[in-house]
Amino acid sequence: MQEPSATTFPRLLLAHAQQRPESPAYREKDLGIWQTYSWAQTAQEVRALACGLAALGFARGMNLAVVGDNRPRLYWAMSAAQAMGGVPVPLYQDAIAGEMIYVLNDAEIDFAIVEDQEQVDKLLEVEEQLAAQGRKVRHIIYEDPRGLRDYDHPALMSYQRLQEIGREFDRANPGYFDAAVAAGEPDDTAIILYTSGTTGKPKGVCHSHRGLIGAARNGCAFDGLSASDDVLSYLPMAWVGDNLFSYAQAMVAGFTVNCPESRETVMTDLREIGPTYYFAPPRIYENLLTQVMIRMEDAGWIKRKLFHWAMGVARRCGTDILDGNPVPLAERLRYAAGEALIFGPLRNVLGMSRIRVGYTAGEAIGPDLFRFYRSIGVNLKQFYGQTETCAYVCLQPDGKVKFDSVGPAAPGMEIRIAENGEVLVRGVGLLKAYYKRDDATREAINDQGYFMTGDAGVIDADGHLKIIDRAKDVGKLSDGAMFAPKYIENKLKFFPYIKEAVAFGTGRDSVCAFINIDFDAVGNWAERRHLAYAGYIDLAAQPEVIAMIGECVEQVNADLCVDAMLAGSQVSRFLILHKELDPDDDELTRTRKVRRGYIAEKYASLVEALYAGKPEQFIETRVKFEDGREGSVSATLKLVDVKRFPPATAGAKRAA
Repeated sequence: MQEPSATTFPRLLLAHAQQRPESPAYREKDLGIWQTYSWAQTAQEVRALACGLAALGFARGMNLAVVGDNRPRLYWAMSAAQAMGGVPVPLYQDAIAGEMIYVLNDAEIDFAIVEDQEQVDKLLEVEEQLAAQGRKVRHIIYEDPRGLRDYDHPALMSYQRLQEIGREFDRANPGYFDAAVAAGEPDDTAIILYTSGTTGKPKGVCHSHRGLIGAARNGCAFDGLSASDDVLSYLPMAWVGDNLFSYAQAMVAGFTVNCPESRETVMTDLREIGPTYYFAPPRIYENLLTQVMIRMEDAGWIKRKLFHWAMGVARRCGTDILDGNPVPLAERLRYAAGEALIFGPLRNVLGMSRIRVGYTAGEAIGPDLFRFYRSIGVNLKQFYGQTETCAYVCLQPDGKVKFDSVGPAAPGMEIRIAENGEVLVRGVGLLKAYYKRDDATREAINDQGYFMTGDAGVIDADGHLKIIDRAKDVGKLSDGAMFAPKYIENKLKFFPYIKEAVAFGTGRDSVCAFINIDFDAVGNWAERRHLAYAGYIDLAAQPEVIAMIGECVEQVNADLCVDAMLAGSQVSRFLILHKELDPDDDELTRTRKVRRGYIAEKYASLVEALYAGKPEQFIETRVKFEDGREGSVSATLKLVDVKRFPPATAGAKRAA
């Protein structure tokens, strides 16, 4: 790990290039072959790129947009901007052109480095709209030239050409790059990351070099990360977690960042690389487990029987073995047999055979899902944090992992619970400010320096934090019972057949929910029962599917009944939506968080039909297709009543 004297990211990069010049810094799979770039090569590439930007007029204090999938050259673009005293501003690569306008204008973007033709087209598409707001992206540098040969636009330049210009500039101004790096200060803004905008316009979160590097050092020390580790970088570069794992911690520890060939090959590339350090949101772990269970359902009866026997052993003692707790010899021997026959091969298939530390965050992960991975020997942990806290606030220590909490305060972080139940945070990774939003900064950080997260939580007897819901979303039913929609939605999503859920109930006499089925999981379930269907709408309307989802909802109700705080907020009615909730339709953020208020307004007729007790409701919805076209989908949806349990009945049911 780098010495504390390396106080900015460009200095960290140059220190690695000097101390471990031939060690791998980045790998990228291109045309089926892994290409490796050493720390020395990376430093030279960044130097040429930074000097090229300087030659075009990029100067200290300017912001550089970075758009595309995870690519070494895009990470180098971030380093190059920082080396020149500028600030990288990564944008979500799957955002449509119209969504980019706000960030491009708000962040005052004059320079952009993008991956390919798709991203170039988006920037050119919004050129006139930006001009109407007095903004112009003067330089658009593209990394992949495919499809761009015939483009004739004064702003366009290839990445290769920019580096050629940079090398010429470096030769003509030999001390310029080093002087620019030396001029950087730890409290300079290192990156601007925009929030997801679930409750309004996104805000630009400014993180300093000092804050990011401090958080990265503490995280690396906590998990023992070193230059020998490997991480697979596949989550959006605009997300704070990727900035911590694939950039800040890599720069601190010196481990290797591996970029997959494409989003479609991530799972194959995961198996080939076998990372030692891995992060995925709960939905990725859910999808992996769903695929495993689908394959097992299709396997022969001997393999199925062996799998279920081994998983029974894992459930009994797997987590204790992982945590180093006492386990009877007989169970250890059974687990060893399961390791040889099932767990080891399964981890290999999942690409998790080398993982020392695996993390999940973003949404609550179901206890059963969490227990499954830990029981087969994957050291999966969860953390809690936000964009404003440099990804994490809490981390779970090895051997002290709880399934219902997110762990104690991470090193360098401090947590308090306000009188209203809101989680307050102070520490090393806290944001420097919101970009051009002094008012928002003052509202978010109180006079004691605590960031007000907006989440409601409690701290248990062991000092572990439990998150209940967003503080503003915790409401009450008309009878005064507590209603925590996110908590209920997460419990519904613990089932592999439910992809998304949206709960309603504040001020109402009961809770109702929208459900999105997981098309692959439910499709496989239907095929094994010989149910014919033509597509998502048809599958979601099958009476057998509705009944199966109803059973899942009733299981959630049975669980809620034993919770003293939430026993009154069981789901009374639900429907299965005729379409999947989609970021392109503004129903989810780009980080796939539900925009509950927008959905309630968009589907108000369905909400009212649920509460009116109607048995069915027709709905027609406008949708946006990937190619930019718009259309509509319609269906008559069944509105379903489900069983609710009195607390004593639920307790007796579970005890039985």
